Amino acid sequence: MCDTFVIDATASADGVAVLAKNSDRDPNEAQFIDIVPARDHPAGGRLRCTYIEIPQVRHTHAVVLSRPFWMWGAEMGFNEMGVAIGNEAVFSRVSPARRPALLGMDLVRLALERGATAAEAMRVIIVLLETYGQGGNGGYGRLVYYHNSFLIADPHESWVLETVGKQWASRRVNGTYAISNAYSIGSQFDAHSIRLISQAIERGWCREQQAFDLQRCYSDWFYTTFAYGAKRRTRVSALLGTKSTRMSIADAFAILRDHGGSDHPSQGLTGVSVCMHASRGPIRFSQTTASLVVYLHPDRPLGFATGTAAPCTAIFKPVWCDGVTFEPQNDPDGRYNPDTLYWRHERLHRRILSNFNQYMPLLRTEQEELESRFIASGLQMIAEKAELRHQWSRTCFQTADEMETRWLERIRRVAPVPSMGIAYRRAWRRFNRRAGIRENEL
Repeated sequence: MCDTFVIDATASADGVAVLAKNSDRDPNEAQFIDIVPARDHPAGGRLRCTYIEIPQVRHTHAVVLSRPFWMWGAEMGFNEMGVAIGNEAVFSRVSPARRPALLGMDLVRLALERGATAAEAMRVIIVLLETYGQGGNGGYGRLVYYHNSFLIADPHESWVLETVGKQWASRRVNGTYAISNAYSIGSQFDAHSIRLISQAIERGWCREQQAFDLQRCYSDWFYTTFAYGAKRRTRVSALLGTKSTRMSIADAFAILRDHGGSDHPSQGLTGVSVCMHASRGPIRFSQTTASLVVYLHPDRPLGFATGTAAPCTAIFKPVWCDGVTFEPQNDPDGRYNPDTLYWRHERLHRRILSNFNQYMPLLRTEQEELESRFIASGLQMIAEKAELRHQWSRTCFQTADEMETRWLERIRRVAPVPSMGIAYRRAWRRFNRRAGIRENEL
């Protein structure tokens, strides 16, 4: 389960668009920042995606990706041209394809590598979707099949694209807009595939073209209901509309950290919050495993990525994508490895979960102060040369890593007052065993 939102230039604090996403996946499904430089490719080349092979194009743009370790595609990212994309799983009455095809995450990466504007990136997805279809298992450690919704933005415009198999509908959005694990377009769209409406009429889900509503006609009640996508989208939309002034980068961070008004992320059976924390299934099996906020400056896009799970306990760090290869960490996988950024942070994150209300006040002020410095410096660095910007980004990652190490040492000195419920505590012990984390390492 995931949440994505856009704040366009008319709604942002300084007239620069922002796209943000939390990626929610299995707690041990490590995700990392993958920076791929622009490349030229030979004519007739082939490209291996997660499951299938397709023709390669002659040139691909430099991209920053937040990528689950086991797949070729990405949950979210941005490119050097200033295009940013996030996708969401959506559930339809039309059964998703189980045969290998393009994952929604493959389509995100392909669109970023090949699209120079939001509209062009959307067209890339549509053509690939109609040619190859979407399908294959999108889960780690379990079978999950779904269709996809995409939010696509550049400095000047934003689009929502929602799909059912090879069918689709698109809508240009203005101001702010959020998507989650439920169809959102309804009857308000600017374009659609040839068969989208006629297919719904043929199946008896719609009487006539004038009555067509994508959300009403195609949504699967069971999976859409228990993914709580509509509820989380409503929450994000409300947060986007609460400020009397326009939204800033820091506001985007705060929305991605929202727990729905709960004092502790372990509260409730469903865990319906933007910042997701896993617990005992079958409903609470997802964890926010990565977060990204993209500042779509017309001259040069700037990303702020956690590179770790749980944005509430993490630090958003600046990252660029133009020209210079940047390796802030070793690549993680599904097993605990303290040599990777993702798993080093998990020691802190999982320790904090043992008593969220006791431990979070010990780090929240420093977290806010450090991120404020990163934002201010990042905005000043936009006009600097690539090598200087990337060196500064490396320094920020190192500073944040050292800060999290100090936080963990500080927390370990505090006598815990356990507050997690039994089911929550047992669930995280199980997650830890599967990842190979011993209790004395937290």
